[in-house]
Amino acid sequence: MPKQSPVPEEVDQGFWDACNEDRLVIQNCTACDRLQQPPLATCFQCGSGANLEWKEMSGRGFVYTYAVMYDTPVPLLFDDQPFNAAVIGLLDDNGNDSGIKLLSHLPGTPLDDVPIDAPVMVEFEVTQGTGQKVPEFRVVG
Repeated sequence: MPKQSPVPEEVDQGFWDACNEDRLVIQNCTACDRLQQPPLATCFQCGSGANLEWKEMSGRGFVYTYAVMYDTPVPLLFDDQPFNAAVIGLLDDNGNDSGIKLLSHLPGTPLDDVPIDAPVMVEFEVTQGTGQKVPEFRVVG
């Protein structure tokens, strides 16, 4: 399925650079030890801007919920309708839900046959427009 090509901005450049290296990173505040997604210029919790870093994630997660998209407003995806759109919870807090959620099309999962709570693993797909890699999650196990 074709993907939109994100255009990195200063605040999320580190995320997209890591994707191009097949790594998943999430912004982390070292002042209050809090992960946050999407990336911001300051920590949402404590307001610190000087203590933000990119923390590498394992890429493991689970299907939190999903929907089948029958009428997307994204022209690039018109020909691929309908498709799965899943919310993925990351497991990077000692194997527990870290609270961070990302979206995925769940490549390899049949339409509307998405197993809630199923384990997933990140993979990276190249977008056609700019060659930017984007994270997608595949059901494993």
